[in-house]
Amino acid sequence: MFDNLMTNPDWQATAKKTANGIRKRVLIHTLKNSGGYLSQACSSAEALAALYTKIMNLGPVTKPIIPRPFPGVPGPLNKDYFTGGEFNGPHTPDYDRFILSPAHYALALYACLIETGRMDESGLDYFNKDGSSVEMIGAEHSPGMEVTNGTLGQALSQAAGIALARKLKKEPGRVFVFLSDGELQIGQTWEALQFMAHWKLDNMMVYVDVNGYQCDGKMIDVMNIEPIDKRFEAFNSRVYKVYGHNFSELAAPAQTPTDGRPTVVLSYSNPYEGIPLLKQFAPKYHYVRIKSEQEKNLFELELKKMDAPRLSIPGVV
Repeated sequence: MFDNLMTNPDWQATAKKTANGIRKRVLIHTLKNSGGYLSQACSSAEALAALYTKIMNLGPVTKPIIPRPFPGVPGPLNKDYFTGGEFNGPHTPDYDRFILSPAHYALALYACLIETGRMDESGLDYFNKDGSSVEMIGAEHSPGMEVTNGTLGQALSQAAGIALARKLKKEPGRVFVFLSDGELQIGQTWEALQFMAHWKLDNMMVYVDVNGYQCDGKMIDVMNIEPIDKRFEAFNSRVYKVYGHNFSELAAPAQTPTDGRPTVVLSYSNPYEGIPLLKQFAPKYHYVRIKSEQEKNLFELELKKMDAPRLSIPGVV
């Protein structure tokens, strides 16, 4: 099903361009709105780029999609209802499914969809506007999403249900879930993992953005959950620890044959990767607010550095 990830260097150049584009688009958005979920884009850019350009087997879209207006809540009387799964291509047995769990990463996902030709560039013009499906905190109708998610541990449970259904139907496609480490402080996450282990859902791959921070500060200060790898192993998951800004490391676990257990990839990342100016916001990385003209000028300088041809993010292969 997979080609040799290590002998095809072209995909890494594409992934790197995608990751840089994610950061740039989110920084531009943050400057325009004097704030945004910028650190999430910094920590997850390589992981999202690797997933969308190489790791996942997603169905094609015929052309970049312009997001449709909010269709109203789902229900038997709402014939106009849709999910954002259309941006990930058709749901056929052979194709993988992608579930974003931390909904506040929506802006990074939207940028990734644009960079990979799945969403029209105009999509971000609808961001957080009344009547739009392009929500700040994404929902099941938002681009790239198909279930109610939120940082409440819900998405992993729903993804496990999808994976079980696919397994019972003997569908070859897998279910990928993108998690944040803050969600590991939530009980429902671990209940879902119990379910995944019990039903031997080896058609699931969970990528966790381990950037060490949540909305109230450092993970270890708010509620220490280390050692994360041992916790997942205790729930009978197969665990890989990778550097979250190295494409080869991110992609390698997807090539490993399954062994009857769900796979968890702990992607250890940096909340200010590619935008070192962000480091001064520690430990409040959750939502970056630009509070002065001086800060705006400094971030605009960071943007100019991104435009420079010599851009190279340290540690990124």
